[in-house]
Amino acid sequence: VQLQASGGGLVQPGGFLRLSCAASKFMLANYAIGWFRQAPGKEREAVSCISTSDGSTNYLDSVKGRFTISIEHAKNTVYLQMSSLKPEDTAVYYCIADRGTCGYTYGIRLWGNGTLVTVSS
Repeated sequence: VQLQASGGGLVQPGGFLRLSCAASKFMLANYAIGWFRQAPGKEREAVSCISTSDGSTNYLDSVKGRFTISIEHAKNTVYLQMSSLKPEDTAVYYCIADRGTCGYTYGIRLWGNGTLVTVSS
């Protein structure tokens, strides 16, 4: 089983990016798929989560209204649409998968690779 994150890059402040998290060798049904990020010298923080069972979502306060998480079941992929990007959004972004929902998870967490987002002029 594997999660593959992609879509990072260099973008100017105010710009947008869409990150993708594609799952292989397992289906995303009944999982909580989340995005974490870690900036240089800072602790890792949870950015957003989506429960694949019912589509419920949650967001870090600082990204509410700017980021949108969604799932495309046909492609077994979760997206993080990021807009109005700020320099403080610069970080390596990781996707994760937990069995259950965003409010209740169990089992062993699966981590994907990281994808670097740099917001700079």
